[in-house]
Amino acid sequence: MTERTWKAFSVEIADHIAQVTLLGPGKGNAMGPDFWTESTELFTQLDADPEVRAVVLAGSGKNFTYGLDLAAMAGTFGPLMADKALAGPRTSFHDTIKTMQKAINAVADCRKPVVAAIQGWCIGGGVDLITAADVRYASADAKFSVREVRVAIVADMGSLARLPAIIGDGHLRELALTGKDIDAARAEKIGLVNEVFEDHDATLAAARECAAAIAANPPLVVQGIKTVLDHSRSSGVDDSLRYVAAWNAAFLASHDLTEAITSVFEKRPAQFTGS
Repeated sequence: MTERTWKAFSVEIADHIAQVTLLGPGKGNAMGPDFWTESTELFTQLDADPEVRAVVLAGSGKNFTYGLDLAAMAGTFGPLMADKALAGPRTSFHDTIKTMQKAINAVADCRKPVVAAIQGWCIGGGVDLITAADVRYASADAKFSVREVRVAIVADMGSLARLPAIIGDGHLRELALTGKDIDAARAEKIGLVNEVFEDHDATLAAARECAAAIAANPPLVVQGIKTVLDHSRSSGVDDSLRYVAAWNAAFLASHDLTEAITSVFEKRPAQFTGS
């Protein structure tokens, strides 16, 4: 790997395992501009590094991630929300969505299997991120939410595309349409996570043990298994991501989105009007 300092991640490589840990800078490892810029580069490098055979993906502190950093990313929505925003800002926003999708796709497309270790909150973009991993372990205090609907957004970073193969259509529709929170026990029951452990240390240890078992196998065969497994669903995922990018470029701008963002900053329940 190229030597460099990452802002959104820390990276440690030893014994053919890369541990990638989400870092702030915001509370709860929220996913701001640095995350969306660096993830693609980082996982592309891990994919190309022959010394890396498996990746452990973890969060720093008490939570995996609160998801999209609305405060840091609010400017992304500005031109789209302007009066009489027509083809120009909508095209730019469509390009932004596609660029951000690459940050999650890079995790899914990494030929080195990714094992996620999840503690505390895993919200919105965090669920997008873990659905791009190959194996998911959680601590008993983990909580999950496909929360985009509660901030007037159609989830567009991969949850709607990848979750059907993980938890099934019915569970996905319940989570995506309600935006409800679920605990680790429910997540394990529906197959969102493979196993639940007592605390974050035990979860991370299990993730590293799984990664070590993967790394001990013939690396090209492991990559072949992942490639073959991904082949049958990759076209459907790609099609879904393209469709939702176009959908949100056309329909995301709304009074409800403004109300959702305002209510988050004002720490009050949102009042949606369907306009």
